[in-house]
Amino acid sequence: MPLTSTCAKKLRSGDLVEVRTPDDIFLTLDVSGTVDGLPFMPEMFVFCGKQFRVSGRAVTTCISGGDWPRGFRTNDIVTLENIRCSGAAHDNCQKGCVIFWHEAWLRKAENPILTDADLRGAERLRTRLNTKTSLNTYYCQASELPKITEVLSRWERLAKYFAGLRAGNFSVLQMAQSIGIWLFWKFHRLFFGVSARGHRDATPAENLNLQPGEWIEVKLIEDIIDTLDEKGQNRGLSFSPGMSLLCGERYRVKARIDKIILDGTGEMRQLRDTVCLEGSTCGCAYMGFGASGCSRCELLYWREIWLRRSHRYQ
Repeated sequence: MPLTSTCAKKLRSGDLVEVRTPDDIFLTLDVSGTVDGLPFMPEMFVFCGKQFRVSGRAVTTCISGGDWPRGFRTNDIVTLENIRCSGAAHDNCQKGCVIFWHEAWLRKAENPILTDADLRGAERLRTRLNTKTSLNTYYCQASELPKITEVLSRWERLAKYFAGLRAGNFSVLQMAQSIGIWLFWKFHRLFFGVSARGHRDATPAENLNLQPGEWIEVKLIEDIIDTLDEKGQNRGLSFSPGMSLLCGERYRVKARIDKIILDGTGEMRQLRDTVCLEGSTCGCAYMGFGASGCSRCELLYWREIWLRRSHRYQ
């Protein structure tokens, strides 16, 4: 019989939990290595037996190239603080997705940390997990996201939004702020269209060969618009409304982004001249009412042509 969550109450933001042993997790999985369609990935092994704080309940999420916001089909998925996928088992995908955790894979941290003896079932668990469905198609939480979520109606978005509030994902003040951001961008699109829209047919590229740890400055919006097409994209990568708020600010390069697995398809997409920055994640409030509770907290991807080196802090 599959092992189910032993949490007497639903986990909330701030709860201390421990990731179960490989043997316990194996008993929760179906033949596809999932619980309710959510895959347990090989990259998650390293967290077995370790303790973390719950970041929040996974209520709504965004998805690239699809309708959003979307709602999870089940109410037993959470995210953990500062836990992202390394991509090591998926040909080193660099997307850095937040990992979703089914409550059945966790338990309240009331007992000591697991010992090495508790982790001996790792190899049996590995045999249950998949990383590809074909030679060129990868299998992970991002590839399966459309299957474990559903498009929400306007009223369903509202219900999910208040569900996130009850779960402690955000406060009343944060909720009010995000609604204000959504209203701002809604009227901005109504009167001005896409926030950063260029006029180029073929968009330019620039290779700065930025490396992790380097300081950069985001260029002014006028300079960035000159690199975009009418859809607000540079070689297919969108410059989102939230990114315009960071123009003129300084950040450190977190990593270069050369390849990512696409949401829903499992296709590995190659990228050029693209980096992510420390502390630069997607703010979903501008996407639509109810999206501020988005649990993905996606890394923002920056074309190097939108940035310049900064020596102020070096």
